[in-house]
Amino acid sequence: MTEKTKFGLLGNSLKNSFSVGYFTEKFKQQGQNFTYENFELTSINEFKHLLANEPLLKGLNVTKPYKELIIPFLHDLAESARSCGAVNCIEIKENGRLVGHNTDIFGFKISLEGSKELQSNIQALILGNGGASKAVESVLHQMQIPYKIVARRNKRDYSFEEITDDLIKQHLFIIQTTPIGMFPDINEKLPCAMDGITDKHFCYDLIYLPKETQFLKIAREAGAKTLNGLNMLHAQADESYRIWMNSKT
Repeated sequence: MTEKTKFGLLGNSLKNSFSVGYFTEKFKQQGQNFTYENFELTSINEFKHLLANEPLLKGLNVTKPYKELIIPFLHDLAESARSCGAVNCIEIKENGRLVGHNTDIFGFKISLEGSKELQSNIQALILGNGGASKAVESVLHQMQIPYKIVARRNKRDYSFEEITDDLIKQHLFIIQTTPIGMFPDINEKLPCAMDGITDKHFCYDLIYLPKETQFLKIAREAGAKTLNGLNMLHAQADESYRIWMNSKT
């Protein structure tokens, strides 16, 4: 890698992303003269144009809404991305080949380490079925935690309108994977009641800004254990860094 090596984040509406600051500081700490910047695309079809205009790119992170849409543009998928059907990290090899990875899987799994709430008989409810939810599904499958998916579009198991208190009470591990409640729309609430949450629940929101979404606030006030996505975010970013630094032809 040369002194002018460049990395970046691919997505839409990236002004509130933490990635530029995080990786800029990480490169500085490692004594690396690399740069990291946001690449906002209004359409995934602009991706080829981006590559043509940024020959020094050696790696990209991918965020909404492109974690699944990016796949046809890649030459290969690592097992992590292939297993869940979503990509949040692109490795650009020296020969120009683009390899998609999913470090969200690593980040989510790491963030759950030591969680005593995940007893063997727990059932999970995943809110949302976008790119981020695919990593959650993969980890729950690995951990042999049965789960159901709630979605507004491309319905899998339940729609938000079908959520009842009894369903909430049956699923003590709830993972919120949608952008609902993300800054700046911090007062936005899920399109379903969460009155069934109790002090036996473990509620996880992948959002990290704000630190406490409306979903987590409701859960905390009900006595549930809560966790936001900050630890997952750091872990997946560090795994992306490791992949980029180990990249070979």
